Amino acid sequence: MTEAAVLEQSASGVISAVLGWTYFVAWSVSFYPQIILNYRRKSVEGLSIDYLIYNLYGFTCYSLFNSAFFFNKSVGDEYARRNDGHQNLVRFNDLFFSYNALAACLITFWQTFYYKRSATQESSWLARMYFGTTLAGLAGMLLFAPIYNTVYYLSYVKLGCSMIKYIPQTWINYRRKSTVGWSIHNIILDFTGGILSFSQLILDAARSGNVAEAFGNPVKFGLGLVSIGFDLMFMFQHYILYTDRYDPQNIEDVLWGQDTFEYGSTDGSDRVSV
Repeated sequence: MTEAAVLEQSASGVISAVLGWTYFVAWSVSFYPQIILNYRRKSVEGLSIDYLIYNLYGFTCYSLFNSAFFFNKSVGDEYARRNDGHQNLVRFNDLFFSYNALAACLITFWQTFYYKRSATQESSWLARMYFGTTLAGLAGMLLFAPIYNTVYYLSYVKLGCSMIKYIPQTWINYRRKSTVGWSIHNIILDFTGGILSFSQLILDAARSGNVAEAFGNPVKFGLGLVSIGFDLMFMFQHYILYTDRYDPQNIEDVLWGQDTFEYGSTDGSDRVSV
């Protein structure tokens, strides 16, 4: 390899590392704008309970999955046996991310019991059915299946949660014709993390000389596209479809340093700028 090629590989490696840590931070922080918004408003009106259930349940499964691979030697050994001696790729940062996400989801879910919410904000029968069915499946796996298979079952439950969790919030925004109560900053950070993650994936594939590696895990790749697609939908709803920011509980933009907002009646007849 020529000196120029070595330098190019080194530079691309640094860029890949920067991309990796940047999207890790973006995704880790993305859970907190919603918590802060709920605290400032003292309300969770506008937030889907189903979304919170899917998120909490999914990250519980993901944390258990990562913990099993990181701490349980038998699970790691079984992975190596089934994958030609290769070690699993769960690292400490994966463990930290899943625990951080789970803690944030627990706090957000707790807020729904403490702060004001509307009478219609309840979990749907679909969410309860998904939770009950997959939990029954988990009980069966624990009783009759090897621990390795049970751990992977948890990852499939998390995958299912990730595929459907944004649908209820999209519907609520559409039904209310408003995104008030749903933090757009959560979405912007999630979208940023997703774009940077894809950028690193493609860069690493190009560095290895096999671009097909970027599509080597179609489930992960497809899941990333679904997440980015919903992020774009939420931004479209927030910035184009439903631009009325009036919030009788609080004004979200005040949290982010805006010094001009409106207040008044819900029909806009007596709003005053301050």
